[in-house]
Amino acid sequence: MTTVEFYEKPGCVGNAKQKRLLQAAGHELRVHNLLTERWTAERLRPFFGDRPVADWFNPTAPPITQGQVLPATLLADEALSLMVQQPILIRRPLLQAGDRQVAGFDLAAIDDWLGLTPSTDLTQDVQTCPHTH
Repeated sequence: MTTVEFYEKPGCVGNAKQKRLLQAAGHELRVHNLLTERWTAERLRPFFGDRPVADWFNPTAPPITQGQVLPATLLADEALSLMVQQPILIRRPLLQAGDRQVAGFDLAAIDDWLGLTPSTDLTQDVQTCPHTH
């Protein structure tokens, strides 16, 4: 199958479930700690593609939930600067396979790109942090 670079927050229940889905489909994961990785704006930017800047952020990050960071008000350069300084702000996981990079774990998009097992329920929510419910 495919070798996937998987940038996670260690201990994240959602990231653990996402990794299990990829491994069940036969993908090899190289797991990295998103919070301690040495990010630069240039390295981080390709993961977000043409998504709106507000979608680049982890909506459950404390600086966002506490109102200290307002993603909808930021320009791309400002957002990237904040994420380099505070990686907890980055939407996770970050995935890279070959030359393609993606932020987040949209099941249907991941299935189209990498392939998941045929029995995977593509309607389940594996992006929302279960601790926020």
